[in-house]
This record gives sequence, C-alpha cells and structure tokens, in this order.
Amino acid sequence: MLTKLLFYLIIYPLSVLPLFVLYLIAFPLYVILRYVLSYRKTIIDNNLLRSFPNLNFKSIKKMRNQFYWHLTQLGIEMVKMISMSRKNVMRRYRCSNPELVNKFFDEGKSVILMSSHYNNWEWMVLSLDMQFKHHGIGVGAHNTNKVFEKLINRARTRYGTEVVFHDNVREVMEYHETNHIPAAYMLLSDQNPSIPKRCYVTNFLNQKTGFLRGSEGFARKYDLPVLYYKVVKEKLGHYRIDVEVICESPSELPDGAIMQRYAELLEDTIKSNPPYWLWSHRRWKHDFSDAPMGNQ
Repeated sequence: MLTKLLFYLIIYPLSVLPLFVLYLIAFPLYVILRYVLSYRKTIIDNNLLRSFPNLNFKSIKKMRNQFYWHLTQLGIEMVKMISMSRKNVMRRYRCSNPELVNKFFDEGKSVILMSSHYNNWEWMVLSLDMQFKHHGIGVGAHNTNKVFEKLINRARTRYGTEVVFHDNVREVMEYHETNHIPAAYMLLSDQNPSIPKRCYVTNFLNQKTGFLRGSEGFARKYDLPVLYYKVVKEKLGHYRIDVEVICESPSELPDGAIMQRYAELLEDTIKSNPPYWLWSHRRWKHDFSDAPMGNQ
C-alpha cells in the first residue's frame, strides 16, 4: 500500500512536469546523494580505483562526483518515463542506424541486442518496440518490491515492448520462434553473475571479470544474430543509439567469441565516457583472480 501511495501521490505527479523542471529538482537531489547520503561511496571508489589504477585519487573523486550527477539525472529521467508521450520519447531517444537491425526482420530473423547499464537504459526498454521493426522484448531481473515491479513494468510496456524475466526468457523465445514473430531481445549483460562457475571470464577494465553467458547461449541455441548497441548522450535529455553487429551466425564462431567481443565493446564504451556506467553496482562481488580465462 505504501508503495502505491508513493507512486500515485508523488512519483506520477512529478512525472507529468516538463523535463526541464525536473532537471532543476535534480540538483538538490544530487547534493543529498553526494554530501548527505554519500551513496555507496566506498563501492564506487573501489570500482573506479580497480578499473583505472593509473589515475590519482583526485581524478577518481572527480569521476565519482560526475557519476553522482549522472545517476541523479538518470533517476529524474526514469520518473519522466512514466508519463512520456511517444513523440517525446522518439524525439529524445533515437537509433542512428536502425536499418542494421531491420534487415534481419526483413529476413524473418529475431535478434539479440546486447548492451549494459550505461547512460539511460530505461528509455530503451520504453522505446524498444518503436525503434525497430521487430517486436521488442526486454529481459530483466525481478525486483524485490513486487508492487513497484508491477507499476514500473506497466509504464515500461505501454508502447508495445514486452518485459520478461530471466527465469522465463527461454519460454518466451520458444513462443516467438514457434509463432514466427521476429523479436529483438534486449539483454543487459554487464551484471555480476549469480553463479560464478557458469560464467565467461576475461580481462575487463584492468581485472579478471565474470560475465553472464546467457546471451551467447540463447544466440547459439536459436541461431540468432547478435548485435551490440551503445547509448550516447548527445546533450541533456537527448540520446543516440549506435548499433553494430557482433555476429550474424553464432555457429560459425568458437565458443566464447561472442562474450569476448561484447566485453571488448563494452570496455571501449565505458572508457569513452566513464561516469555514465553504473559504478554503484557491486560488479566485482566475486573474485575471479585465480579463475582460468574463458568459459567456466
């Protein structure tokens, strides 16, 4: 009940305000996040220090504060997502090369879109079904607050995108394959793996890192082309999606090649503008320093 009251009495009314007004609210929230709460400061600093050992602490602190400002904007944009019109979404969040994805639809093929928690990923979920010819399906993890999960997914899916959870994605993939509906499956593959023994290990941001292998596993099982997309912030509240092909035929590549290429592309993306990645996430919760490289 409390979650519903907060959503309908505070969050939803805020979402109908113009975005420029919400950005004005963002600054005091940033001050609270940075100076009052020091939100996950130790985790953020440790992640940055491990990833950029050549930087001094002054540079790390500057990057951390830039991340706080980005995180505040991201929170504001997530609130706005709840009531954004189709026109406003597509004016602020567009793919630069949709033809790269749409050609697979024309061939009757579903695709896997690999990306990460970089820049604004929530607007991608909201707009996925509008960006390409494919039916958009966002694959995510369950939220511990089931009431909030239901409310936010209602907002995410109102323009056609389907949201499924990782524990039933296989079921959905088989449904769409059986019914010959080409789909674009959006998977954010930069989470910390829940089962370390089943991940792909590679050097990433100066340390051995484990990656979830689900994207490559599904690509191989259903013979789906795999694409990587990068979200670029062009200016405040405006983003561009750049897509590139990782592979068209997974069976032609050695096992682990898709995950390796994804890790390389993600590292390049993060290094291009580090504050925009989700540094507050416990990405290196598991220690892979003694793990062999490649598939576990």
